[in-house]
Amino acid sequence: MDIPQIFNNAFVLKFIKFCLVGFSGVFVDFGITFICKEYIKIQKYVSNSIGFATAATTNYMMNRMWTFHSHNPQIGLEFSRFFLIALIGLGINLLIIWALTGKFKINFYVSKLVATLLVTFWNFLINAYFTFA
Repeated sequence: MDIPQIFNNAFVLKFIKFCLVGFSGVFVDFGITFICKEYIKIQKYVSNSIGFATAATTNYMMNRMWTFHSHNPQIGLEFSRFFLIALIGLGINLLIIWALTGKFKINFYVSKLVATLLVTFWNFLINAYFTFA
């Protein structure tokens, strides 16, 4: 596969849709994280994980139907792949948050935003070529 094939119109449109779904997931993620951390008083990394997992689940459903138009009858396997990629992304996400908050003393939510943006590229590429291929 050469570079022009990677960046064709259909691929770019899928990326845009993936980002829109992800953007809605940011509200789910940040909302759940905020509620867990600030109101329920769950530890910040656990709260982050709960928010991330909830958003990953809603994002899977939206990406399956809208972004990738998947008709794979093995929904359990497809969801497992998607969620595994999300868990790896969560690890990357937590590492970035830890580095930015711990080492660089950046605000937790700013760090979370930076981590979310970086992990978006990971999630899209791996899902496009593994989960929904």
